[in-house]
Amino acid sequence: MKVAELSNPVKSDWFADQGLRLDASPYVAGSMNTKKLLEQLPRTEPLASLTAGYKGGIFSGPMFRRVFLTDPEHSVPFLGTKDMMAADLTGLPRLRKSDAESPALSYLQLKPGMTLISRSGFNAGRRAYVRPDMGDCWASEDIVKVEPDPEKIKSGYLCAFLLSKFGESLVRGSVYGSAVKHIEPHHIAGLPVPRFSAEIEGRIHDLIEECAQLRAQHQAELVAATKDFFDSVGLSELNEIRWHQGEQDLGFEVEGIEPTSLRASNYGRRAHDVKELFAGKSHRKLGEICDSGQLKRGMRAVRVPTDPGNGVEFLGQRQAFWARPDERWIKYPGDPGIFAQNETIMVTARGMISENGLFGKSILVTGSWLKYAYTEDFLRVTSGQGDVSGAYLFAFFRSDVAFRLMRSMLTGTGPQNIHPSLLKEMPIPLAPPIDCERIAATVRHAYQCRDRADVLEDQALALLTTAIEEAVG
Repeated sequence: MKVAELSNPVKSDWFADQGLRLDASPYVAGSMNTKKLLEQLPRTEPLASLTAGYKGGIFSGPMFRRVFLTDPEHSVPFLGTKDMMAADLTGLPRLRKSDAESPALSYLQLKPGMTLISRSGFNAGRRAYVRPDMGDCWASEDIVKVEPDPEKIKSGYLCAFLLSKFGESLVRGSVYGSAVKHIEPHHIAGLPVPRFSAEIEGRIHDLIEECAQLRAQHQAELVAATKDFFDSVGLSELNEIRWHQGEQDLGFEVEGIEPTSLRASNYGRRAHDVKELFAGKSHRKLGEICDSGQLKRGMRAVRVPTDPGNGVEFLGQRQAFWARPDERWIKYPGDPGIFAQNETIMVTARGMISENGLFGKSILVTGSWLKYAYTEDFLRVTSGQGDVSGAYLFAFFRSDVAFRLMRSMLTGTGPQNIHPSLLKEMPIPLAPPIDCERIAATVRHAYQCRDRADVLEDQALALLTTAIEEAVG
């Protein structure tokens, strides 16, 4: 529970500034302190005066009936409040194209350079920058879009301010509601945006723009690596697999049932046919590849919250897929098993199943993400064979084919798990050595781009923070 500081108590005139709001949020969340700090700057401008576009450039959208399709020709990628935080946008739900392009919804199409703010739910107040590769996406009505006026402010600079600790304080101070949190566009229209010289704002903008370009490159190179994987093993047709347009797993017969599993979905024909294709190529079973590595769930540890810097940063299944996860620190439980080896593939392996859920999706742990501790709910896949790298395996595991195969091996009655015996028997196609090296190199470079993007974003935020602190003395 947050309380006001005795050294900086809530003052009566603050109530008028907040429209006579009587909930505690804007007064103890630091929003008013930030506003008073920014008032000391030589120049600030209200957010609404720096935007342009639909409804002045700060808008959300109407509630509407969502019809999702799987055919890319008749649908468009659709971002929700959690999807907007994702590092890899592959596999987004797809909204019916005729609805998306209708006059009622066409303005929900994203434009590179916008800043997105989640406006409802427990995640209300999170911000994200629209990368160059997100221009073909539509955004949910639960996301506030902030479109900067290029004649008045640079998009990267405005986003940097909203991403900074100052912007976070102001945005979260605008949240209202007890059960379901909300932010409305008009609540943030008056946020004071500090203005500096064109040189400082330009440097910050350039850093954020390069960061966005690198994150888009990270995405593009992972997609290219997966395509290269299936092309190199002679299964190019799996690059365009339409899982739901194939024959459904109904009315089939299975011979030679063993006690390993009596669950019908473990014998589905679509997954069986894909495994047969793999088995017809040069391959090794996953259990063989990981025999001297890892193929198991993580270590279970007691999660005792602690202050930043006093333990280890911890990631659960949801935030591990975000470009920049929120800080969550726990006390170090004393066992290094909560960390991951370099190029370990983490597969979400516990939870309930939904078409657009995370179960069965994968991340690669490498570079700067080796510092995190990970939940035991991840299945850890680490190669124990030198000629099959984790980066090469990830090019497969991030594919829709692997996602569907993971879900064909479910076990459990409530929260689902992945059947370990079936997993060990899954064949993994092997490309010629020169192709394996090329695919792995593409994946590794993609993650170098991601790490570099994080560094540039931190530099931009540090530059902005320094400029504000120096200006207020």
